[in-house]
Amino acid sequence: MSDDPRFGLARHVSLPGPLRLDGGVLLSPVEIAYETYGTLNADASNAILLCHALTGDQHVASAHPVTGKPGWWVRMVGPGKPIDPARHFIVCANVLGSCMGSSGPATINPATGAPWGMSFPVITIRDMVRAQALLLDHLGIATLHAVVGGSMGGMQAVSWPATFPDRVRAAVVIASTARHTAQNIAFHEVGRQAVMADPKWRGGAYYEAGDPPAAGLAVARMAAHITYLSEAGLTEKFGRRLQARPDRPDGAISFGFDADFQIESYLRHQGISFVDRFDANSYLYITRAMDYFDLAGEHGGQLANAFRATKARFCLVSFDTDWLYPTAESRAIVHALNAAGAPVSFVELSSPYGHDAFLLEAPEMNRVVNGFLRAGE
Repeated sequence: MSDDPRFGLARHVSLPGPLRLDGGVLLSPVEIAYETYGTLNADASNAILLCHALTGDQHVASAHPVTGKPGWWVRMVGPGKPIDPARHFIVCANVLGSCMGSSGPATINPATGAPWGMSFPVITIRDMVRAQALLLDHLGIATLHAVVGGSMGGMQAVSWPATFPDRVRAAVVIASTARHTAQNIAFHEVGRQAVMADPKWRGGAYYEAGDPPAAGLAVARMAAHITYLSEAGLTEKFGRRLQARPDRPDGAISFGFDADFQIESYLRHQGISFVDRFDANSYLYITRAMDYFDLAGEHGGQLANAFRATKARFCLVSFDTDWLYPTAESRAIVHALNAAGAPVSFVELSSPYGHDAFLLEAPEMNRVVNGFLRAGE
């Protein structure tokens, strides 16, 4: 994307910690894989932390090392874009519990010399935020110009000013929520059970065999992917159209259980391609962290309490076809911010793409984020 050597520097750091987790465990050392874009200015005031979603990683605007595909937010991050390495020092860290280099079930437990597997401690969104704070300390960044994220990244973004009220000047929370609903938890549990029902899961101890529970993880991905799309988008893209096959005339069905419909083929492709780049145990841990997320619960049961100590500005964006984290979830955060007296702007955007809209072409979203960030510069 750029010939600038400062663009997309892949890095890894082992921090001594210890990091006290919400579950009471002390984690040490804390491994963090991350990427940076741009240059930190003299007073370290131009840093933006980008927070990725459940299946994302630190490769936000550079080619993914496994798939070779462009980064997950190249529409938002890059030269001339709202988050611009010419103006900002951009940091994106692989979250705690993930599988792209940060401490998680797939990394080595120093006490045993073997992968942690299911002995890795259960984590929370707030634990992810605390690990990111350790990284920022290491980088010499005391205060963030902004923290920005969508979906699970938005959970981290809204948790940052609540956890570290003096370290954030602005937060952009896109297509997200302040807590997981029973429906959110239910979909995640289906996915986790699909993984754990795969005989190759072996109680999470599949690393040595080199034969992961790919079938179970693929099914989990298929179920989750449905929640990222909208009914209108699915109907427009696939409808009830059948797969074209050379062995049958158009419109003929097979009367079997292969992928007759285009939507079936699409979901199977999503599942199969996912297992090549993601770890099954990490999927269990991260979905669990999302399910535990309840920002109001962390602050005495009142969401407004989470924001009373911060001076940060907030920008919230939702999408009208997102039924995973619908607009009502964003409005609940806005109401809490109003109650806390925090400055907040909010917009619901129209898109046919459902929850995934924040990852896709969304010029209106780019204009909103660009205007919000520039207003604080």
